[in-house]
Amino acid sequence: MKIITENREARFEYFIEDSYEAGINLDGGEVKSIRAGNVNLKDAYCSIYNGELLVKGMHVAVYDKAGAYNTKDSRRERRLLLHKSEINRLIGKVNEKGYTLVPLKLYFKGSLIKMEVGLCKGKHTYDKKQSLKERDLKRNMERDIKNWG
Repeated sequence: MKIITENREARFEYFIEDSYEAGINLDGGEVKSIRAGNVNLKDAYCSIYNGELLVKGMHVAVYDKAGAYNTKDSRRERRLLLHKSEINRLIGKVNEKGYTLVPLKLYFKGSLIKMEVGLCKGKHTYDKKQSLKERDLKRNMERDIKNWG
């Protein structure tokens, strides 16, 4: 499994309750652009519409060698491929208070491009401060161990 891109901001902003592996519906030029690493998940989010899971706001740069007919919008909605039972389970969870669907990472599984979608609950500011404090303490401890010898 080779990771193409990861949404690090999502791990800071949300508590990740559960994650799902989903296929993604792409065009040929988009696949080539993703293979070149021209993709960004920073402002992406997922929504459920008419029983389909869609990822919105994911930026895939237009492939420059694709020709004149492949000029699709770089931030268009793309359909995620999950089983119907998984989508129904997600609909039930998202309707609960505070849950949202966030794309976590995009990776290759064999020759296929997959997306990891997380069922997340938002963090409060005091939770974010706590995680920053824990990260700083861990970094200081590792620095002290390195400089101790």
